[in-house]
Amino acid sequence: MNDDLAFASSINLLELIATKEISPVEITQLYLNRIEKLDSHLNSYLLLTADLAIEQARKSENDLMTGADIGPLHGLPISVKDSQMTKGIRTTLGSIALKDNIPTKDAAIIEKVKKAGAIILGKTNLPEFGAVGTCENHLGDDGRNPWNTSYTPGGSSGGAAAAVAAGLCALATGGDGGGSIRIPASFCGIYGIKPSQGRVSGFSGVESETPMPNIFGQPGPLSRTVADSALLLNVIAGHDPRDPTTARKPVPDFMSSINKDIKRLRIAWSPNYGFASVDQEVIDVCYKAAMIFEQLGCQIEETSLKLESPYDAYGPIYELDAYMSYGQYYQSHKDKLTHFAKYFIESGSRISAPELSQALGLIEVLKSKINTFFSEYDLLISPTLSVAGIPIGEFPSEIAGKPSYPHKYFGFHPFTYPINAVGCTAASIPAGFSSEGLPIGLHIVGRKWEEETVLAASAALEKANPWIGFRPKIS
Repeated sequence: MNDDLAFASSINLLELIATKEISPVEITQLYLNRIEKLDSHLNSYLLLTADLAIEQARKSENDLMTGADIGPLHGLPISVKDSQMTKGIRTTLGSIALKDNIPTKDAAIIEKVKKAGAIILGKTNLPEFGAVGTCENHLGDDGRNPWNTSYTPGGSSGGAAAAVAAGLCALATGGDGGGSIRIPASFCGIYGIKPSQGRVSGFSGVESETPMPNIFGQPGPLSRTVADSALLLNVIAGHDPRDPTTARKPVPDFMSSINKDIKRLRIAWSPNYGFASVDQEVIDVCYKAAMIFEQLGCQIEETSLKLESPYDAYGPIYELDAYMSYGQYYQSHKDKLTHFAKYFIESGSRISAPELSQALGLIEVLKSKINTFFSEYDLLISPTLSVAGIPIGEFPSEIAGKPSYPHKYFGFHPFTYPINAVGCTAASIPAGFSSEGLPIGLHIVGRKWEEETVLAASAALEKANPWIGFRPKIS
């Protein structure tokens, strides 16, 4: 097996599997060999399920040979994020408090990828409880960026993005409650899309006695190509009665959207959303990529959009959710929790009813502003992040000469969490590289329920500015 196959698109691999040019066992073993050889440098996996993966691959091969019905991901080796419950497979959420947790049910997204025929290689690394945009916890060494292992791959789907970028899986599941797909996609130089709020079920497999409404988070794909993300989105989207926040809307064929004509799309460019501090190099790289849309026949102009203090709307609810979800581990494991997990649990414990009420009101104001904006434009584009990279173990307290807003944990991704607050769909697509050779992502935001437009624009930019030929140092 040629290592180049590890970097082929998932769609190409599925074609080779379906035509029996490669077997599910061969491609699974290729990825397992690469993980064994390279992942000690990256720590992209918290758990490798090698024996189970080979068992699943053999069954997939047998089903192909006997003509059994096969699903859209049949025989494809993927990774799954270790915040997504997997029946009978340890799921830690990146916390020592859950280091021995063996779920009895699958999360909804895991049910769907299994039914589609995917082969699970293992569980990918993340920050404790998925709380921040880096990839560190107390279960082991930090997750590392394959372009430069002194830097974080981002988070919270950091291990997933690193594994895709380094050719350690064909496709990866992630989740995004404040940027957790788009942040690592930008840092690792791959594609990732956050679906509209309610497009994909967030059912975790655990029935909570004190549920918080899922108003920010969505599972979604990380991939080497736009089409691969569209493929996985086709598999995982749809209503789930176990998650009352999922929409009862027909699911489009996302694969067909990648070939749609984008000429005459009205696109707005913003370097800072009217409030963010952004490194000039990041702005320059993203502006150059954004202007490609003009060459593709789109109408593009700089917008005066100004989002004032968006964390005031998002933050209290996010912090309260951290307390409601993970506060149960605070007393029993306080000395073993990460500094950021403790920060958000403690902050959430202090959120009052008036503060929550005010935040909910501010979200409606923010939604109204974004809806007004999208009455004039089809897409909003900007940098995905305000920096090209973050060294391991650091959170920037200052960006472009100004203090990080609202604090060091969220200051470097000012463009991502406001979009979670309003429920729109958004993607990060590779735009170029920094002077130090670190990937920089372009953020493409669409109206709620318009993943098709975001995917179409992403596919057109991918064709005009291809990145799949670039491989990181650790690959």
